[in-house]
Amino acid sequence: MTVSKGIEAAIMRLFRVEKWPITTIATQLDVHHSVVKRVLEEDGITGEKLIIRRSMADEFIPFMQETLKKYPKLTATRLYEMVKARGYGGGVDHFRDIVARYRPYEAEAFMRVRTLAGEQAQVDWAHFGKIKIGQAERRLLAFVMVLSWSRMVFLRFYLGDGTGNWLRGHVDAFNFFEHVPRKILCDNLKSAVIERNGDAIRFNETLLELAKHYRFEPIPVNVARGNEKGRVERTISFIRTSFFAAREYTDLDDLNRQALEWCTGLAAGRRCAENRNMTVSQAFELEKPSLLALPENPFPVYEKHSVRVGKTPYIRYDLNDYSVPYTLARKTVQVVADLESVRVMDGLTEVARHSRSWDKGAQIENPQHIEELKERKHEAKKHRGMDRLHHAAPAAAKILELAAKRGQNLGALTTGLLNLLDLYGAVELEVAVIEVVSADACHVGGVRQVLERRRREQSLPEPVAIAVPADPRIQNLVVVPHDLAGYDKLHAGSEEVSHD
Repeated sequence: MTVSKGIEAAIMRLFRVEKWPITTIATQLDVHHSVVKRVLEEDGITGEKLIIRRSMADEFIPFMQETLKKYPKLTATRLYEMVKARGYGGGVDHFRDIVARYRPYEAEAFMRVRTLAGEQAQVDWAHFGKIKIGQAERRLLAFVMVLSWSRMVFLRFYLGDGTGNWLRGHVDAFNFFEHVPRKILCDNLKSAVIERNGDAIRFNETLLELAKHYRFEPIPVNVARGNEKGRVERTISFIRTSFFAAREYTDLDDLNRQALEWCTGLAAGRRCAENRNMTVSQAFELEKPSLLALPENPFPVYEKHSVRVGKTPYIRYDLNDYSVPYTLARKTVQVVADLESVRVMDGLTEVARHSRSWDKGAQIENPQHIEELKERKHEAKKHRGMDRLHHAAPAAAKILELAAKRGQNLGALTTGLLNLLDLYGAVELEVAVIEVVSADACHVGGVRQVLERRRREQSLPEPVAIAVPADPRIQNLVVVPHDLAGYDKLHAGSEEVSHD
């Protein structure tokens, strides 16, 4: 048997350099071992080196070939167990190499798929790393749709591949084409398919709403059959090399502006695969009459989520905090967001609207929400002060009522009386307020004068302010001292009993 110079060179290299035995060389090069021996002898290699070593698997090879012919998908591990039960004593790793030599292999061939003009588009996501926005690092994904007949391409980048951006990509593509294909092929991603068992498919409801609005048919390709949407797969490879490689851009808007120019320029100017005599843009013009017309109104694309408001008047959405009215604290609200805005809904009522931030950890506020909370806190503080005065010195209600009739500042009066309460105590304040009201006065200064006078009359020192811990349970605590005369009577009674 005569072999080519290339085979002879391979035999010599594998024998001399790789140190392969003759049987291994013969198996790998698909020639008889006598051919290998002859080539080596012609090169002067003789003697013990040419001895053909037998393998312990040789006697099992006919059985292996017969089994693999009958069961071509049988695993090497299972076949190893079968020959081991028949007396094979070798290891499993070496056996796998032997199985690989004899396993029948037939490359799968695919028919070239041709489509009618306007009949089909193919769509997919492509990952392009991450993009830095402020403190956030967000995933950069390209939404790619290609018309199968003309090969016209739509390319746009989004921050993430969620359902909102999936729908948004379709709408943007339809607006770019100014038409809609009749069928759209896609992968079995969750934005399109919720569940699948063979041909039984449960679609994502939002995708069905989109398809109903634009009247196209969504078609998920068969599982593990990426060749069924080979046009968009090849287009993504084309985008990576022709558009994105070494591309410089300032932000996402700049990148998308350049992508649009690329779609209408270089990508549209290349030769059409269906007819090399015209460009993609020329084929697209011919395809337009076969595409579906756009509906009068675009499909509204929003991201909707239920969010619970915490103790503070903010909601957390997509890495950032947005203010809401304080009345929504501890309630669950709906967030409706698009690329530009974030709206907060309480039922059917919009209670807040903000510009959307793509940063991380940002606090986006409506000044009115903060002012309303401050006012509420101020009113609450004033009412708590009045309530404390009412319990400590009931007569304070009369002085506040008199001050209100005369148009005085009740907040300042309340604060002043609370300060005197902390200094002189509830009993003294009650006595002083009664005396001031009886004089038809309603000023803090008058109450202070009465308290200081009574202090001098009792030869008591000036009161000393005591620092109270910043705990509302202590700060708002009111201790009203009681008359201890009853205890004196009890003490006197006990002495009389003891005397008897």
